[in-house]
Amino acid sequence: MSDQSYSRETKLGALSAAAAYTLWGVFPLFFKLLGDVSVYVVIAHRVVWSAVFVALFLYLMKRLGEIAPVLKSRRSLLLLIGSTATITVNWTVFVWAIDNNQVLSVSFGYFMNPLVNIAIGMILLGERQNKLQTIAIAIAAIAVGIQAYGVGGFPWVSIVLATSFAFYGYFRKTVEVGAAPGLLIETTILVPFAIAFLFWMGPTTPVPSADASWGLWALLFMCGPATAIPLILFSIGARRLRMTTIGIFQYIAPSIQFIIAITLLGEELNQTRLLSFALIWVSLFIFTYDSVATSSQKSKVVKNAKGTSAEA
Repeated sequence: MSDQSYSRETKLGALSAAAAYTLWGVFPLFFKLLGDVSVYVVIAHRVVWSAVFVALFLYLMKRLGEIAPVLKSRRSLLLLIGSTATITVNWTVFVWAIDNNQVLSVSFGYFMNPLVNIAIGMILLGERQNKLQTIAIAIAAIAVGIQAYGVGGFPWVSIVLATSFAFYGYFRKTVEVGAAPGLLIETTILVPFAIAFLFWMGPTTPVPSADASWGLWALLFMCGPATAIPLILFSIGARRLRMTTIGIFQYIAPSIQFIIAITLLGEELNQTRLLSFALIWVSLFIFTYDSVATSSQKSKVVKNAKGTSAEA
């Protein structure tokens, strides 16, 4: 690949990743528009319309064939069932938190996510962490304790969002399937349950009726592309950027959520909660610095190795 082509690919990757995280950041405003609809009904519609949208996307891109090999593997199916369970928990708590004016807790949870990823790597994968990463995790743990004090109880929304998304990433990392085909399998697993739920709960919950406004039905349908498009953009970015670069981009979404919570949604940010956010930002700065430094060091080693090989 020429330098010019590489530059174009990198720019495309950066724009795609930035767009994905920006869309994830403004998600609270979108779901606020559905405030009169039951949280669980919103999740059910999100599942159904995501499946429809992704299936149509893969059909148009002639990529439906990517699904068959995954379905033939028992191990892959089991892992995708695990990812389905974790993303269902994540989606449900995310929408519930927005509906209950806890966007600051959502923001805190996604700021914690990369540090939870490190913890999972230590516990489940036996990965060893260096001194800076250990310090970052310790500071994050203190921040969680302060956050618990600031909200007057265990910050379960933040913890569940961070851990569920981290485990989702863990499951998806171990399955050889693209982002969109994987999402189609996950949502297809959930579609029968979502449809059954909508029929069963229809008479007793605020499910949009036939005479509901077109605007409301349009918003529910938009749950599909609103879920799938950022994921597709993220996939484009991930294929073209280094993991270190992607890691830095991921702070866009919780930063936007934080700003939305305190400026547009009027959520209270007392001094205790501000201190917890300050500590989590410090831990993320340490984590990011370490990631960039490690990546730079590895690049130098590779270049030196290539240089030595060329001289030989």
